[in-house]
Amino acid sequence: QIQRVLRSLSIPLERLHVMKGHMMQDMCKGLCRQTHAQAKVRMLPTYICSTPNGTEKGNFLVVELCQNMVRTLLVTLYGDGNMSPQMVYKIFELPEGIAQGEGEALFDFIAQCVSQFLAESINSDAIKSEGQLPLGFVFPFSCQQSQLDKAELLSWSKGFSCNGVVGKDVVELLQTAINKQKVGSSPNGSGSHWLSPWKAWKSSPFTPGQLRVDVVALMNDTVGTMMTCSTEGRPCEVAIVAGETWAPRVPWWWVFREPVVVLSPITLADKGSNCCFMAEAYLVETAEETSGRMCVNTEWGCFGDDGILNDVLTPYDECVDKESSNPGVKRFEKMVGSLYLGEIVRHALLALTAEKAVFTGTDVSVLNEKGVFTFQHILDIINNEDGITHVKNILEVLGLQAGERDCGRVQQLCRAVAGRAATLHATGLAAILSYMCQTRDMETLMVNVGVDGELYTGYPRFQEILLSVSRLLAPECMATLLPSRDGSGRGAAMVTAVALRLAAQRREVNEVLAPLRMSRADLEKVQALMTEEMQRGLCKETNASASVRMLPTFVTHTPDGTERGDFLALDLGGTNFRVLVVHVTEEGVSMASEIYVIPVTIMQGTGEALFDHIIDCIIDFQSKQKLVTDKLPLGFTFSFPCQQVGLDKALLLTWTKGFSASGCVGQDVVQLLREAARRKQHLGMQVVALVNDTVGTMMACGYDDPKCETGLIVGTGTNACYMEEMKNVGTVEGDQGRMCINMEWGAFGDNGCLDHIFTHFDKVVDETTINPGKQRFEKLISGMYLGEIVRQILMVMTQKQLLFQGKISPKLQTRDIFQTKFLSTIELSHGLPLRQIRAILNELELDAGFEDCVLLREVCQTVSLRAAQLCAAGLAAVVEQMRKNRGLDELSVTVGVDGTLYKLHPCFSDNLQKTLKDLAPNCNVTFMLSEDGSGKGAALVAAVASRAAEAMQ
Repeated sequence: QIQRVLRSLSIPLERLHVMKGHMMQDMCKGLCRQTHAQAKVRMLPTYICSTPNGTEKGNFLVVELCQNMVRTLLVTLYGDGNMSPQMVYKIFELPEGIAQGEGEALFDFIAQCVSQFLAESINSDAIKSEGQLPLGFVFPFSCQQSQLDKAELLSWSKGFSCNGVVGKDVVELLQTAINKQKVGSSPNGSGSHWLSPWKAWKSSPFTPGQLRVDVVALMNDTVGTMMTCSTEGRPCEVAIVAGETWAPRVPWWWVFREPVVVLSPITLADKGSNCCFMAEAYLVETAEETSGRMCVNTEWGCFGDDGILNDVLTPYDECVDKESSNPGVKRFEKMVGSLYLGEIVRHALLALTAEKAVFTGTDVSVLNEKGVFTFQHILDIINNEDGITHVKNILEVLGLQAGERDCGRVQQLCRAVAGRAATLHATGLAAILSYMCQTRDMETLMVNVGVDGELYTGYPRFQEILLSVSRLLAPECMATLLPSRDGSGRGAAMVTAVALRLAAQRREVNEVLAPLRMSRADLEKVQALMTEEMQRGLCKETNASASVRMLPTFVTHTPDGTERGDFLALDLGGTNFRVLVVHVTEEGVSMASEIYVIPVTIMQGTGEALFDHIIDCIIDFQSKQKLVTDKLPLGFTFSFPCQQVGLDKALLLTWTKGFSASGCVGQDVVQLLREAARRKQHLGMQVVALVNDTVGTMMACGYDDPKCETGLIVGTGTNACYMEEMKNVGTVEGDQGRMCINMEWGAFGDNGCLDHIFTHFDKVVDETTINPGKQRFEKLISGMYLGEIVRQILMVMTQKQLLFQGKISPKLQTRDIFQTKFLSTIELSHGLPLRQIRAILNELELDAGFEDCVLLREVCQTVSLRAAQLCAAGLAAVVEQMRKNRGLDELSVTVGVDGTLYKLHPCFSDNLQKTLKDLAPNCNVTFMLSEDGSGKGAALVAAVASRAAEAMQ
């Protein structure tokens, strides 16, 4: 019989794996907004978004409401890694009846305890001079928390039933009660009748009104346990409370530094079981926070209430459940909580006695008494070194006459019950560790786990079982157990300290980033300024002084589908140069291309060397394509500001994107290309059209969508073009039809009209470019500059001690070291790809913690969002102008778009489209990604030009 009982208390490893999977599923349900109400593992957000980093310092007040007492503490942290906090506290017993009376009276009593404690314990002028004390409130009842300092009571337990509290914000109730007190005064005023039994009130020189107490955080003991175990360089991200927690009972005036000498321990929490951990915030759908991490209180005691554990429940578990005050509820906790383990043993002994397996022929009526066999009895029986004799003495004290065999079997049973409890704790821990590893996209997870509770402290094998079983169930995870000391007291102070540290950091971060955050009014002003500059650029009289040049392209039509033949296209838009051959047939367009690199020495050398290099690329490409003998029409995509005076004639206005080749500005770039071809004696091409890459993008998309009348580039640089009414183009003769206008909007703001949105970071970046004061709009938007803007922000934040512990690496001080592609990587997923971010920061020789990664992501998001919003403001001006030109109430138009920033950045396109819809609500804009737009588009312009020339002939 005893072996059958022991087997029923032993759960096979395969079943533990299944249980772990079920718990992970229930955790996901608890985090999901749609399924949260049905989940048994509640996964409650705590709004604690960081663990201590060791820099916390200051004085923090803690109030803990316990089952029959109120504990008040004053904790001083010194910013020394939290290794030597100083604490003083006092215990106030709850007056009889207050726990069942009016809620207002209970909170008034707590406030009076705070007042008296401060009046008697604060002697430091430094504390008084601070003017206020932050308070952390440990409230061990079920609450719906919506902020760190806002929590509505869902239900009372533990014998409390105060009126007027359920459904109310308990933080607000406590703050109101504290505000009614003259904090620091003696309790002789009104409302102090609950304290009248005390005879030891001391007078204090501390005068009323000197100190304001602000309740800044509410938490439970599990969260506090995690927080106490986090010190400098050793974050703790998981905590388990296994049974009753203890704190030293010392006189209230006893001030101590760690290590603590424990005197007459007092009970502070109930005997349940719980776990919390730092989850990815975006997965906690019941909270609004989406970045970083948030501590989640699992409330795993209710796991199994849906029947998922029925097959592992023993008859003794069923008996314990039926006799409990809440049958059918908290099934997991009733298998692992120290309150219930003694009862499981009692019912198992009753069953064995009935089968005459133990205590044969003796009186066992004492076992019918609920609560007679406690968890402490289990510990005494399995921990003693005196063997059977000691067990026999324990059983005799209980009133049980036991033989040697009985003692051995009782000892086996106690070990089995305690061992099962430890194993189930390990299964829950394994579920949490695997979940953390999966959601952090890690191959392996190493994590510190804070542990407290009498099962951990009293059962020597608990730690061994917890580690070994969790490792079997989650081999990808390595946990290190850290003992917690006074999680509900010192831990609450840590929570409060971290909350204040984060609040102060948030204020500084907001101050740094505020100039980069665009309001709707800011964007509307940019839109209006762009419209104004467009009008100036179109007008013949004001074109020369306009920052948006509005250059005519002499492209007046889009493809009509009759174009046929082979065409060359050249694409010079950045550090890479492409050569293409485009075949236009009845079946459609096909292409072949090759990319050539332009060395920096050529980019910044002579114009002759640059165009010779281009011709060499063309010759190489035509040789490989076996097109040397063909004289093909060529469309030249030239992505730099030009004054175009004909389809095949354009004067370079200025170099951008790092180019500065001499002898080119003011010259006809088509002629420069033709002269280079003559020098190289290359006759296999005929330049028929020069096209800006933005125009090429529009034309390429126009081949597939006739409504595409706008082009947009957001890549290394940025530009836009659109089909303007000829009657509005004052710089070209004629007023019939439309012409594509190359806006060259990168120079928008060069006349100072955007100075109001230029930040310190923008000015520093501008001053270090090869063309300071030029292309200022482009320097706010394009991929060439965003990484450098981020770097400048990181430098300032590090100097302000907001990042990287204030340590700037030499690499971070290197200009352009932070590439714009890093922004895409950092913002890539909805969550936080920590490994990729750390890899980037390791390249920059920066030692980054998790919070550094979160803040870096926010900086990148701020910079890229501003770029998308400014781009949208400019585009809103364009489409609104088109709508008004055509006298339409609503315009439907397609924008052909290209550029690595638009295509590869995970958020840029969405942010641009959302902002554009807001700024131009009467325009229905569709975005069409250009497929090889600048090459295909240039060839199509050449094809249209060739068709037109043939028609004229």
